[in-house]
Amino acid sequence: MRLSRFAPLAVVAFVAACAAGDPLEEDLPDMGDFRLAHNIVVADNAQQVPPSRNAEPEEWVEILESEIDRRFRGYEGDRLYHIGVAVDGYALAPPGIPIVLQPRSVLVLSVNIWDDELGRKLHDEPEQIMVFEGASPETMLVGSGIARSRDEQMQILARNAARRIQLFMLDNPEWFNIDPDAAENAASAVEAAAEAAEAAPEAADEALEDATE
Repeated sequence: MRLSRFAPLAVVAFVAACAAGDPLEEDLPDMGDFRLAHNIVVADNAQQVPPSRNAEPEEWVEILESEIDRRFRGYEGDRLYHIGVAVDGYALAPPGIPIVLQPRSVLVLSVNIWDDELGRKLHDEPEQIMVFEGASPETMLVGSGIARSRDEQMQILARNAARRIQLFMLDNPEWFNIDPDAAENAASAVEAAAEAAEAAPEAADEALEDATE
């Protein structure tokens, strides 16, 4: 039996809560030896992909450093690591676009993890991460550009980006002396949270259909 026509809004509301959730309210996974030393973001070469609201490089630096700090500063491992992030590109969904286009904000980053004691990066090439804004009941009805301010879009993207950075780190547990099985389980949980937080409206609707068939 199908749920009522209001059920999809409940599902999307859950997704919205994940998208904008405070990382300090999540059950953050064990990170072994990890302790955050420097958290450095650069955005001078960020490319704006139209249509998009404008954001200055220093604004991306401020919001990303803040959200990376909120997610990682509480870890008190015995070894210092640095997180370096370059903003490659972004699009912040503007108002006034027909809802049929379903514009979504997106952020593209290049991420590097450094070991302070070794004095070097732990991987050869930067890890490129693409992060989506995620849906809410309001954005599903009128679009993100109308339902959310530019600052709200940026904060959601930054929090989702910090989660994706942690997922990249958990996929390499040997860097932090994390038990591989524990890291795999933690990565699965973080990935599920990331996918829920970044889900498009149609994805939430499909999930509801799968759950109620």
